[in-house]
Amino acid sequence: RFYTMFASPPTNTLEWSDESVEGSYRFLRRVWDFSYKFSRAKCAASMERKLRFEIHSELRKANDDIERQKFNTVASACMKILNALEELPDWDATSKEGLSILIRLLSPIAPHITHHLWRELGYGEDVMQAAWPEADPAALEQDEIELVVQVNGKLRGSIRVPKAAGRSEIEKLARANPNVQRFVAGQDVKKVVVVPGRLVNLVV
Repeated sequence: RFYTMFASPPTNTLEWSDESVEGSYRFLRRVWDFSYKFSRAKCAASMERKLRFEIHSELRKANDDIERQKFNTVASACMKILNALEELPDWDATSKEGLSILIRLLSPIAPHITHHLWRELGYGEDVMQAAWPEADPAALEQDEIELVVQVNGKLRGSIRVPKAAGRSEIEKLARANPNVQRFVAGQDVKKVVVVPGRLVNLVV
């Protein structure tokens, strides 16, 4: 069932692949193994902001894709959420929240395993009766943003800058980018165009 959802959009013809079915089984096994480890762990109350942003970003995209009946990308989002959870160095409240989101998002695709995990992990009796997860706007707020860096209008890299960074700080970070330096070496930067929240363009 997970394979048929993941392998192809509903509008396309599905080509059967035993190897891909094995891959789907391995993913569900990872969900099971992660849940088992979580059930035996003591979770701290803290939250990992960066990974929480990743989880809620994937959840927001998945909910949009459900509205468009793109169930294959919903299955893909489940995989990305599990990847994010597995990156956590320690068990904390992000683990608990993220696993709750993952199980609910996965429940229409893999109802049997998610029903069992939901109950065994103490989230509730029936995952099908649980509220559908929605992305938390607070989790989607970032202290930093990523800007594209161009040289003469051509993409040459990207930088992460504080959300409240001013023009001079943004320009300094753009000039310091190693890849950008290769393309401006030995040349004078005549103009720097900063488009807030989007890009920096160095004109040489």
